[in-house]
Formats: sequence, C-alpha cells, structure tokens
Amino acid sequence: MKREDILKVYEEGPEAVVELVQSLFAIIARLEERINKLEEQVNKNSRNSSKPPSSDGFKKPQPKSLREKGKRPVGGQKGHPGRTLCMTEQPDHRVVHPVSACSCGHDLEQIAAKRYERRQVWDIPPQKMNVTEHRAEIKVCPLCGCLNKAEFPAEVSAPVQYGTSVKSLMTYLNQYQLLPYDRIREFFRDLFGQDISQATCIQANESLYQQLEDFEADIMKRIKISDVAHFDETGVRVEGKLHWLHVASTAEYTHYSVQEKRGQMGMDEAGILPSFSGIAVHDAWNSYWGYSCLHALCNAHLLRELTFIFEQDGQAWADKMSKLLLEIKKRVDTQGSLDTLGQQEVVALVQSYNRILEEGLDEDARLNPHQPETVKKRGRTKQSKAKNLLDRLLKHQQEVLAFMHDPRIPFDNNQAERDIRMTKVQQKISGTFRSKQGAVTFCRIRGLISTLKKGSFSVIEGIRAAFEGKCILPQLCS
Repeated sequence: MKREDILKVYEEGPEAVVELVQSLFAIIARLEERINKLEEQVNKNSRNSSKPPSSDGFKKPQPKSLREKGKRPVGGQKGHPGRTLCMTEQPDHRVVHPVSACSCGHDLEQIAAKRYERRQVWDIPPQKMNVTEHRAEIKVCPLCGCLNKAEFPAEVSAPVQYGTSVKSLMTYLNQYQLLPYDRIREFFRDLFGQDISQATCIQANESLYQQLEDFEADIMKRIKISDVAHFDETGVRVEGKLHWLHVASTAEYTHYSVQEKRGQMGMDEAGILPSFSGIAVHDAWNSYWGYSCLHALCNAHLLRELTFIFEQDGQAWADKMSKLLLEIKKRVDTQGSLDTLGQQEVVALVQSYNRILEEGLDEDARLNPHQPETVKKRGRTKQSKAKNLLDRLLKHQQEVLAFMHDPRIPFDNNQAERDIRMTKVQQKISGTFRSKQGAVTFCRIRGLISTLKKGSFSVIEGIRAAFEGKCILPQLCS
C-alpha cells in the first residue's frame, strides 16, 4: 500500500482507518497461522510424528528411540546360541590329498595313511535347468482296434512348460524379495542360462493367487475369531491413483486388502472388522470407532504426538504424560496386568493420568486462549493440536490404558506397522501397481508370506506347497 493510499484513507475519517487496521490485523493473523503450520511441518520427523525415518533426510538429527535404554551391552547376549558353519559327517564329495614323499626324500606312495586331517568347503554347484520329458503311451487294442492313450499328470498340462520349482522361485523373487520382472529375467539368464519372459512371471503369480483363495478365506476367519487383532492402513498407488492398503493381523496371521477408500467403506470391503468381536488395536483413526468391537489405542502414536507438543509448543504436561505412560508400561512388563499390579496402585496411576490432563487443559488454555470469531463459520471450532490430543486422551482413557488392565493387549500397534512395512518398500521400488488385479494378487500372496514368516516356516517351501495344492500350515489342516 503506497503512502498516498494511506493518506487518502486517513482523510476519509476514523471509520475508514479502523476498517483498514482491522483488515491488516486479519491478514497478519492468517499469515501467522500459515507460518505456524509451515514450522510444524518442518519440525516434524519420525521421532515426534508418524512420518517414516526415510523422510528425515541427512541434515536432521537421527531419530531418538522412545524406548528406555537397557543395561545390556550391544550385540549377542550371554547364553545366545549363535550360528557358525559346522562340519557334516556326510559330505557330497571327498577329495584326498596324498603325501608322495617324506621330507627326507623317502618314497611314501605305498604307505597307508595313519589318519586324515579334515577341512570342508561348502559351495553351490553349477546350476542348470533339469528337463523331464513325460511320454504317454498310445496303444491299439488287438481285439477291437480301439486307440488307447495314457493320462498325463494333472500338473503337466502343456507341451512345454516350467515346473513348480521354477514358478515358485519366480514368485519368491518377485513377491518376497521384491525384484522387478526384468531383474528376475536377468537372474534366470545369468544363473541358469534360460531366458524367461515377463509374461511367464506374471502367470506364475496369477496361478498362485488362484491357489490361495481358500487359504486367504481361512486366514480371515481365524483373525475374526481372535481375541486381539491389529489394524492399520497405508496409501498405495494403483494405476497412478491413490488407493489404501488395509492390514489386519495377529501374532500368527496376516491379511492384506487394497481398497479405493481409506475410511469405513474401505474397511467394510476388507471384510474383517464388520464381523470382528475381539479387541481391535489401532491408531485412533475416526473410522475405527464405527465398529462395535472393543478398542485399544496405540500408545507409540500417542508418545510421538506428545513429543511434538512438548518440543514444538513447550507444553510441560505432554512430557509428564509421556513419562507416565512409559512408567505404566515398565510396571506392566515387570509385574503384569491389573490383577498383579494391585487395585490401589492402579487407582493411583489413573489419578496421575487425570491430574496431568487437568494440568494440560489449563496450560493449553493459557497458551492458546480462545479467540471469538467475528464471522460465524460452519463446523467445529478450530482447536490447537494440543487441545485435540487432550480431548482424545480424556474421551478414550479406557482405550489408552487398556494394556494396563488386560495382559493380552500390547502397549502399541507395532504388530500391524511391522506387517505393513514391506508394502511401503514395494512402493518405493515400483512406484505404483500397473493394474488393480496386480495389487490384489500382491496382497494375497504377501499375506501368505507374512503368515509363513510368523510361523518360522520356509517362505519358498510354503510357496511351493501352495503351487502343489498341499497343506501350507499344519494348524490350517488340523
């Protein structure tokens, strides 16, 4: 605004000056709000928010773990079994290195060895494809002249095809090791001298997807009837558009589902939460509260939010709440749940929780006083992030402290976050799923892989068993 414009407003009288000043203050308020938002974005990292560590960059300090430092040294602990290469009593080959002559020059060719010193080399022999030709006999009956032909095995369905082991390795490399199709083709060309096509890899994945239909249904059924299950979701790109990958998991089973929606519509389509009657552990995303099951909140998410409010806004109550939650976790880990903590101790901890919330409400009201709006806006009145968190801690106290009362409930939702992590790695590698069917196929096969790893089963052997239509997990066949 130029000097002449300001003088012109001044000449129009006091009301014009007041109107100008008010408009300037409104602009300043909007700019301050925008600056605060930008500062919050800059100051967020993996330690005080849900941002992944990969987004921290090189200039930001390394994330500090929220876990309390232990007294044990780094590395293997005393009593750890360890692993080393050991000799086998049944080697595949033996090579004898003879002693031809003594150091004095005497010939020892005909002298029997007194004993042997052994050394073993473990190595991989040169690899090549093993081709098995199936021949079905064709015979003519001498009595009636009828032509009779033997039946090929069910798995031998084409004149020339790859066997189960080759298809299992293709799927293992693509779906578990997350190698792109071109890298898999290079692998087979370099190791076996065989040039496979991309279509062959895709067909292997699609074939396994069909074989796992009953397996996936069984996994979903077992998660639905479990006492405690973990739920989370993350964004994935399918055909260049944002979709959402939903995960439902326990310590034994994992189920993935990709949907176009993140909220309750997507969760309904995933098919587990609508009929789940156990305890759902999640991160307080609003859509989860629409289900009638019991709920427990992830305290790791809360600790990150509390850290941000303490560091960014300087609100002391947030640091006190973080320390209280970690103290409760330490006592539960040491002594057990409500039954062993004792009623008086539990009451004291709940009182401390409520007292810190009261301090937080007073502190936030002092730092962020309510500003009456000159123009009434639709919807809820905007609150500070600290006030939103305080309201959530107050409203969902039972779900926040659920781990203190029930030994089955963990402190955090790390189970679901661990199960969903490799899908983010896949997205970093590929960027997007080229088709919706490719994303659906990935989810079903990845659910098998995650479930196999939880049971300490061989991933490639589990994939091979699925291709052959055999029992994949013993507990699913009993």
